[in-house]
Amino acid sequence: MLEDNVDHYRIVKDALEGKREIDEQTLSSLGVFEERLERLKKLDQLFSDVDFSAAVKKLISQGDRIVVC
Repeated sequence: MLEDNVDHYRIVKDALEGKREIDEQTLSSLGVFEERLERLKKLDQLFSDVDFSAAVKKLISQGDRIVVC
């Protein structure tokens, strides 16, 4: 799932700012961040209350409605 030279931060940032469409690459980048957050939560209970912002959660939910053909 991870690709070399992909700026996941920039992709998600641009989608949040409306500078890019919510496409497969955006959803993939969000997936990378979801995996990283889950790893942190498993690493230490200190991270158990860490969560995405409301804007990122909204972006994730919009992605759930997109059908990729």
